[in-house]
Amino acid sequence: MTRIALIAHDEKKPELVEFAQTHESQLRDYDLIATGTTGKRLLEETDLDVDRKESGPLGGDMMIGAEVAAGNLDGIVFLRDPLRAQPHEPDISALLRICDVHDTALATNLSSAEFLIEGFAE
Repeated sequence: MTRIALIAHDEKKPELVEFAQTHESQLRDYDLIATGTTGKRLLEETDLDVDRKESGPLGGDMMIGAEVAAGNLDGIVFLRDPLRAQPHEPDISALLRICDVHDTALATNLSSAEFLIEGFAE
C-alpha cells in the first residue's frame, strides 16, 4: 500500500485540508501519516484515517524523516510557508535532505502535490 506523509506549516494548513478534501477518495486508499496539528485538522475535517506523529517543532518532522530513512514512505506532501522563518528550520532542512538522499517524492506546494498524487494514481 502506498504510504504518504502530509505536513503543513500553520499558514498552509487550510490549503492542505482543502487538498485532502478534494482528493479524499484517492487518499483513502493510502496509508497516511502526518505531523501532530496537521493530522488533527485532517482527522477533524475529513473522513481520512491518519497516523499522527508529534508536532513538527516537537520532533514530528524528524519522525517522518526516520520513516523516509527506513524506506517506509513513498512520498511527502509538505506545504511549507516560504515567507516565515520556522523555529525548527534545521529539522525541516534535514527532512528535505533525507528525501533527496533516499529519492523519496516530495511536494512542497499545491502544484507539485497534484503531480505527486496523480503519479501514485497510475
